[in-house]
Amino acid sequence: MRVPTVLRRRPARLRSVPVLVLAIVLAAVVALAGWYGDHRAGARDQAVRQALATAPAAAKALFSYDYRTFDDSVANGRSFATGAFADEYAQTTAALKQTATKQQAVVLAEVSATGVVSAAADRVELLLYLNQYRRNVTTAGEKVDQNRVVLTMVPVGGEWKVVKATAI
Repeated sequence: MRVPTVLRRRPARLRSVPVLVLAIVLAAVVALAGWYGDHRAGARDQAVRQALATAPAAAKALFSYDYRTFDDSVANGRSFATGAFADEYAQTTAALKQTATKQQAVVLAEVSATGVVSAAADRVELLLYLNQYRRNVTTAGEKVDQNRVVLTMVPVGGEWKVVKATAI
């Protein structure tokens, strides 16, 4: 028995359904990828804003001290540090305390400029131009040291903390 031609052929509308479904799926994938990229960029931008807002105070606390209130200066600096860097900071400042007291050293750090080296939602590296104004009993007047420091910052408990500081 022979099937009539009308029954053997698929209507043109039915042949285009798989193509239409494929086009819809591809459009959904592209839209989802665009949304995800936009979401990641937004999270990264927010991380940069928050790290940039915290960095000047962190640098000032970490790189400033006054021999008269040395322990308070160190505690303030440590509040901006986390992880192994916090331990390293504690060791470095403990070794510095005797010299700072003996020299009656006062160091005030001020950030003059900042820039972003790299950024992700959970980690931001910032380049800071840092002036350290220092005076002590062996120096006439005040001296200024101009430094560049890369601070690597991460979010910890809703605050941005320094996990690494590298002088360059």
